[in-house]
Amino acid sequence: MLRRSLPAVDPALAPEQGFARNGQPLSYNRAPAADLAPWIGRVYVTRVAAPAGYTLSCGLFSDTAHLRIQIEGRWTARDADGEHTFEKAALFLGPQTHRMPITVTGSFTSVGISFRPGACTAMQGPRIGDFVDRLVSTNAVSIPSECYVAMVAPDAPPEEWLQRLEQTFRQRIQQMNCPPPDPIAARFETISYRNPSITVADAARECGVERRMLERVVNRDFGMSPKQVLRRARALDMASYLRGVVDADEADEIALRYYDESHLIHEFTELFGMSPSQFVKRPQPILTLALESRQARRLETLKRLEPGQARPWQ
Repeated sequence: MLRRSLPAVDPALAPEQGFARNGQPLSYNRAPAADLAPWIGRVYVTRVAAPAGYTLSCGLFSDTAHLRIQIEGRWTARDADGEHTFEKAALFLGPQTHRMPITVTGSFTSVGISFRPGACTAMQGPRIGDFVDRLVSTNAVSIPSECYVAMVAPDAPPEEWLQRLEQTFRQRIQQMNCPPPDPIAARFETISYRNPSITVADAARECGVERRMLERVVNRDFGMSPKQVLRRARALDMASYLRGVVDADEADEIALRYYDESHLIHEFTELFGMSPSQFVKRPQPILTLALESRQARRLETLKRLEPGQARPWQ
């Protein structure tokens, strides 16, 4: 199996939240307020200083839909619809089946919320299947982009930004009397975190439903088939392992989920657009920030980490 080496870093970048022990950048991310936990998976702020005019070429790969408010930096992203360019903007990003190439020029600040599978269905929001591998302005799906941007007062601390966003969704949930997401989607999400090598048939039995029912719910709330969700979860855990943002106690188990090295290289390259060794050798700061936030949520969901507790890679 592939031997992990120390992942590359970009020395030009200075993240406000500092670095993991192996030099990888960190963001400020936490679990949502308890009353929002059925709908929201994570809230986060990323603030990174970069030299004027410096352009970072990276990518983003998320397993959930996001609201992402870009406050600083000049961004480009290439999704299923083509290339987009934006500066200050609020965006809705659907879940992804593979890495989305992005660039950002200059220092950048992002504020965001990740939605749990089924949350958009429960909140009568956009149909997730229509937004897989896509990003759009929130003008197309929710509150106008400029309203979200206005919530992020430049001089306010990051926690204040997150609480204002949480309050916006709290009001929506209360006003619409939104039910929680389908419990089948919630159970399958936990299964994908715990054992992405499970068969779909076994996952259905664990969820207490027939396979057809599981497939209907997952296609509706994840935007793709159960098999695709599990395959992606395995690859995202492997990417986190390669970037050094996993619990060392389960690192060997994550690496051994692939039959052999050729299986790993083939599947990883298909989803990330590069081999595992290339992924380690190139700085991946934006993608690493997203992976670190996902791993923190994953460990909290599996009760291996308490919210607010120091993470194993810190």
